[in-house]
Amino acid sequence: MPGPYDDCLEVTDFCVVEATTYGYRPNLAVTIFFIAIFGVCMGLQLLQGIRWRTWFYGSVMTLGCLGEVVGYAGRIIMNNNPWDSVGFQIQICCLIIAPSFFAAAVYLTLKHIVLAFGPEYSRLPPKWYTWIFISCDLLSLIMQGAGGGIAASAEGESTQDIGSNLMLAGIVWQVITLLIFAALAADFVFRTSRARSNLPLAASELLRSTKFRLFAIGLVTAYVTITIRCTYRIAELAGGWGNKIMQNEVEFIILEGVVIVIAVLCQTAFHPGYCFPQMQLQHGAAAAKGEKNISDPEMTHTSV
Repeated sequence: MPGPYDDCLEVTDFCVVEATTYGYRPNLAVTIFFIAIFGVCMGLQLLQGIRWRTWFYGSVMTLGCLGEVVGYAGRIIMNNNPWDSVGFQIQICCLIIAPSFFAAAVYLTLKHIVLAFGPEYSRLPPKWYTWIFISCDLLSLIMQGAGGGIAASAEGESTQDIGSNLMLAGIVWQVITLLIFAALAADFVFRTSRARSNLPLAASELLRSTKFRLFAIGLVTAYVTITIRCTYRIAELAGGWGNKIMQNEVEFIILEGVVIVIAVLCQTAFHPGYCFPQMQLQHGAAAAKGEKNISDPEMTHTSV
């Protein structure tokens, strides 16, 4: 049965802002700020990806930043007209899927950390981390993207609920993947710390490196903030469209916007090309020996 606001296309005396899905006009100044931050980080990620030849890492980070920029551009459209369906579709699709690219960058680094400190301390062969977690992230990305597309273009409440549930399932799957990743990473750190006195000289020197420690702090911070954001999105979508959480802009700004800004700033400032050069050296050595595995999405690098 059609709702009373189904024919609303712009704000009028009847089609009030409070009756929209979000119930507010997105804050213009905050939205522009997020676009600026993600735009700058996108440029820096692109430049660093070329400079350090971290093709896969640079690609997923650049795509993630682009998704954030386009998503917040959709919210600028909604600031002008909260009933604009195009703006709603753009922001819901892009802001839902963009953090999956940042998560992929986090997943990629564990393989190289394991190779640097000792595969013998890992529960899994190093290359499996890339295969398993990037594949899981891709599945999550597909589910969220498809759900966002269905929800954004739905003409009826039942179809919109299907899209919402698919998005929710994708984010839940992403959180499960993040938790499994954290468990394996923590286990590797624990096993490595117990054998600290037996680590090779190169690994010991890396552990004492200030740049690597900053990289590790940034990596953990990015992981935590991405997980916080995904948990928030689960709570937001679980309540259905137009629920109190979804209509709280301050919570959105902090738990969607600010936390992802922190993650991206950490992943940009403490870029592995500069802070973790072993990530490049491993590829260079493998390529020189003709041993590079074709399953690795990170292409061959030169040493720095």
